Amino acid sequence: MSSRASLVGDRRVGVAIAWLLVGFFVLTAVESAATDAPLWALFAVAVAVVALIPAAVRRSRTAMPPPELLALAALPAVVRRAEPYTQFAGYVAVAALALLVAVELDAFTEVEMTARFAVAFVVITTLAVAGLRTITGFAADRYLGTAYFADVADMMWDMVLAAAVGVVAGVAFELYFRRHTPVAAVASDEEGLE
Repeated sequence: MSSRASLVGDRRVGVAIAWLLVGFFVLTAVESAATDAPLWALFAVAVAVVALIPAAVRRSRTAMPPPELLALAALPAVVRRAEPYTQFAGYVAVAALALLVAVELDAFTEVEMTARFAVAFVVITTLAVAGLRTITGFAADRYLGTAYFADVADMMWDMVLAAAVGVVAGVAFELYFRRHTPVAAVASDEEGLE
């Protein structure tokens, strides 16, 4: 077994990394609020809260989602500073949060999701948020004189981008979390760490 496989495979290391990533989200929320980026602050708080729900409900510091998933959610918070990728990062953030919710529902509750349903859940959630953003942007353009969208084609490409990000995130969920590390193992491993 390689050292990388043993590092990722060690549940204690994974839990520690998950807690460090939650700390990263808290710091990101503070930094985003301080730099007048309220939506990114809200995203960081939402990810931190959702990540901590299993630990709070089970009263176990080891009941954490997989660190790989939290790292995926952290990626948009890091990439958002690159101007051409801000819109893309927003949709990846929504898809990552939807993935986090799907994983926690599957791993820490009685809810059992099929892989197809989980993919559809992530895609639909991403599209719903993109639709809300599009409606809000269109209304702001129309009634407030802003310029979020150049034209109707720009709005449609925005929705296509959101759908593509949702599909990729959903497929990543199915491939990684179903084939390589079953999500159910996350909940069962925590008993051995108490």
